Amino acid sequence: MNNSTFTIFIVFGFLWIFMATAAVIALFKADGQEIRFGKTGLIIAISIILPIIITLSYAAFKGTF
Repeated sequence: MNNSTFTIFIVFGFLWIFMATAAVIALFKADGQEIRFGKTGLIIAISIILPIIITLSYAAFKGTF
C-alpha cells in the first residue's frame, strides 16, 4: 500500500475517536450530569484509548519503514 492510504486510515481513525468522545460528552450533558473522572474511570479510558493509539501508530509507521 502507498502512504496516502495510511494517511487516510489515520485521519479517519482519529476522526471516529473524536466523534465518539464528543457523543459521550453530549449524552452526559443532555442528562444534566457532571463530567468527572475518578481513578477507575481513568484506568478504563486509558485501557481503551491506548491500544487504539498504538494500533493506528503502528499502521502509520509500518508503511514508512
